[in-house]
Amino acid sequence: MKWLTDSLKKMDKTKWMIVGLSGILLLVIALPTDSGRKKQELALQAKEPDTSRQAQANAYQKQLANEMEQALGCMDGVGKVRVMITFQDSGENVVEKDVTKSANGLEGSQPDSQYQEATVYQETDGREPYISQQKLPAVEGVLVVAQGGGDSKIKREISDAVMALFPIQAHKIKIVKMQEQ
Repeated sequence: MKWLTDSLKKMDKTKWMIVGLSGILLLVIALPTDSGRKKQELALQAKEPDTSRQAQANAYQKQLANEMEQALGCMDGVGKVRVMITFQDSGENVVEKDVTKSANGLEGSQPDSQYQEATVYQETDGREPYISQQKLPAVEGVLVVAQGGGDSKIKREISDAVMALFPIQAHKIKIVKMQEQ
């Protein structure tokens, strides 16, 4: 123990400052933060109920199918037509974020950069996140049942029309002949 007291007495001011600052740094690092829990709570608040989003996706799906049926029905040789569209997901709401960036560092050393995000809220009936963008559901596949679906030329024209409307590949489009009634 004597060697410890002797070495503490020999330390000058700069060494004491280094020890003190190191202790403060360790204390700051060891303090628990709630940022992870807060981010989870904000993410849960930002999501709207799945039933509402699913209902919107279903309405959008029906609207697209009806519009495509009308357009394809006007094409020469197609005849009566029914369309079914499937989606990859139910869309996404993009929540507005307030981003703060800062750079700290000593001269001649690598700067330490910090990045913080905070959700922007709007005041309506309650406090809810501000939705800056709504992404529509992505089309995954299309089924077309048409009276003229047995003709290869008509199939190619229908397939080209569907690919012009939606960013999907030809193998995600199925065209079949409608049964005769």
